[in-house]
Amino acid sequence: MPKASANRIARDRNAAPRVSLRWRLGVYHLLLLGLVFLVWYGLTEPGIVSEEFAKKMAFFFGRPLKVLVVVWEWFTGGKIYVHLMYTLWETLLAFAIGSVLGLLIGLWLALSPMASALADPYIKAMTAMPRVILAPIFAVWFGLGVLSKVALGVTLVFFIVFFNVYQGVKEVSPVVLANARMLGATPRQLLRHIYLPSATSWVFSSLHTSVGMAFVGAVVGEYLGSARGVGYLILQAEGVFDINTVFAGIVVLTAFALLLDWLVTHIEARLLVWRPKTAETEAL
Repeated sequence: MPKASANRIARDRNAAPRVSLRWRLGVYHLLLLGLVFLVWYGLTEPGIVSEEFAKKMAFFFGRPLKVLVVVWEWFTGGKIYVHLMYTLWETLLAFAIGSVLGLLIGLWLALSPMASALADPYIKAMTAMPRVILAPIFAVWFGLGVLSKVALGVTLVFFIVFFNVYQGVKEVSPVVLANARMLGATPRQLLRHIYLPSATSWVFSSLHTSVGMAFVGAVVGEYLGSARGVGYLILQAEGVFDINTVFAGIVVLTAFALLLDWLVTHIEARLLVWRPKTAETEAL
């Protein structure tokens, strides 16, 4: 048998258990989600628990069927699309700008010991500061439009990416660097073939967290002042104690945050094909 055919058969045999494992995990995820839904439904349904207890639980947590009805009406009636696109646009801008700035400044400081030493106390001070309190300041500086929400999201995303890139570059093996320099590698070649690949895994691991932080920046900014966005819808619902609409907004935001995280994972799998796959649990 040709070697190429043998390798292809071996890959197919190894891929089949992985596909089966993913399907099983997907089923388990759906079952767990269904269990959470059933518990939520049971604790807020007067026919299952006492009416007084159900009313109290529904006041604080809403009723799952009514939450789903609100989500359904939002999407079928078209009300949600303008607000959702507004929030997603703010999130994507904050995510992109914060990630690029974190990558560039992280590389620069990691490769420049003097600049890193000078910036270190200021970076620590900014990291220790609760950056959400900057939201009112950004509202004054940039107004109540998109820019203030993006600026807040950038401050949340930047430091996550920055520290991961900085650590990724610092984790490069000195032996690898010494060997590359002995072979005549230029600083540009070191950056392209050693530093950037080393930082890439750290960058993508940070991006999964950064997606959620970008959403936080957008929604918090919409809370402080906005006429559009999912955060604005949630704020309006809170003002009239409509807990079902509040949870509907949370469900929508969570779903789209998971969608963006899935996109990051998909891009990561395409770009990091060289990275060895981690062992998967077999005892399921």
